[in-house]
Amino acid sequence: MLIEARDLVHIYAKGTAFSQRALDEVSLQVAKGEFIGIIGHTGSGKSTLIQHLNGLLRADSGSYCFRGDSVYEKGFDMKVLRQKVGLVFQYPEHQLFEVDVLSDVSFGPKNQGLSEEEVLSRAKEALSLVGLGEEFYKKSPFELSGGQKRRVAIAGVIAMHPEVLILDEPTAGLDPKGRDEILSRIRLLREEMGVTILLVSHSMEDIADYVDRIIVMHEGKKLLDGSVKEVFMEYKRLEAIGLKAPQIFYLVQRLRKEGLAIPEDITTVREAREAIIKLFAAKKGRRG
Repeated sequence: MLIEARDLVHIYAKGTAFSQRALDEVSLQVAKGEFIGIIGHTGSGKSTLIQHLNGLLRADSGSYCFRGDSVYEKGFDMKVLRQKVGLVFQYPEHQLFEVDVLSDVSFGPKNQGLSEEEVLSRAKEALSLVGLGEEFYKKSPFELSGGQKRRVAIAGVIAMHPEVLILDEPTAGLDPKGRDEILSRIRLLREEMGVTILLVSHSMEDIADYVDRIIVMHEGKKLLDGSVKEVFMEYKRLEAIGLKAPQIFYLVQRLRKEGLAIPEDITTVREAREAIIKLFAAKKGRRG
């Protein structure tokens, strides 16, 4: 197992009147190559959880193993963990600082002690993967569009060749086109490089379209953990904590009540379209 966390507890302001249990005995396993969505309201523990996986935070109790090695054992190299588990914060473009795009993306691998040739190779490869070609190399990152800045920031993490890429709301503030471009590139990373992806998002539509598995956080606890269809079929439990299934899911339920015989666990527009086309083709065939 790539990642295995058991009974993680994290308390902010421990021992004070402002003490808050941000993680409450959270356990999870992540296998190589998975694409996992993490959802939950602000304050649910999502951001705290992913910062534990990257080693930025240490649990007050519980265990965390990466590739079978205990992260909390004395002598464990946290620098290696942070290189292997890359974390891209919300609005990562605010962290861009170099004079040009290529220099910014080169910063991470350069700090890994790689040769100049390898640094350049990785930076160019990462930029290519996020869809930015040579014409962007010498541009100032501050002159780019919001979506392009976001891609440069993600490329900077990719260039360090992480095994796990964690993204906290990577499409926040982007228009629909920019959002689709970012998410399509993230999916490509998994397909072409086998990178394990953890995506934190408030968009149920994005979650339904891209991930294979969903973890639902609520008040510091893991409420649900299952496939996309398994989790969204628990829509009553999601609604009870202020979340919802994708809009198309509710439309499908209405269509079923009107007598349309399509599967109840449809979660994407593509699935709904295919089911309706198949249904009407079958009806037409029977008439023929």
